[in-house]
Amino acid sequence: MTRSQVKRRLALAWWQYLAVGLVPLPIMAWAFGGGDALMPVLAMPLFIAGAASMFLSLPRFGAYKRALIATSKALGTAQEPAAWINLAQVRRMGMLYACFPAWVGALSVLVGLEAVPQVLLGLSTAVLLCLYRISRHLG
Repeated sequence: MTRSQVKRRLALAWWQYLAVGLVPLPIMAWAFGGGDALMPVLAMPLFIAGAASMFLSLPRFGAYKRALIATSKALGTAQEPAAWINLAQVRRMGMLYACFPAWVGALSVLVGLEAVPQVLLGLSTAVLLCLYRISRHLG
């Protein structure tokens, strides 16, 4: 597989994780947003938990940056395919953790969290996922 094909697949995977991270929020808001809240007292703790879950992706982002540097150093060598595979694995785990705030926001619909905090949690997931885009300078 050529370098451009690998980058294309990684870009497609990024769009897929963006959809997996953000689509549950509007679906849950549409399906359960108009109903009665199950436990409204849990709305603020769930928002705080969703905001705090952003920090779970910090160690994964550090690992991603190290894998990105290792991949850039391995370009044109025999270790390049292994470096791309390692980068994809580390990036996949980081993007999974980056989706947590929006997923917590989707679950918080059930306890009656307002729309603005839900949007903030979704936006934080989108911003975290933007950090995992592959740089144009790589390759």
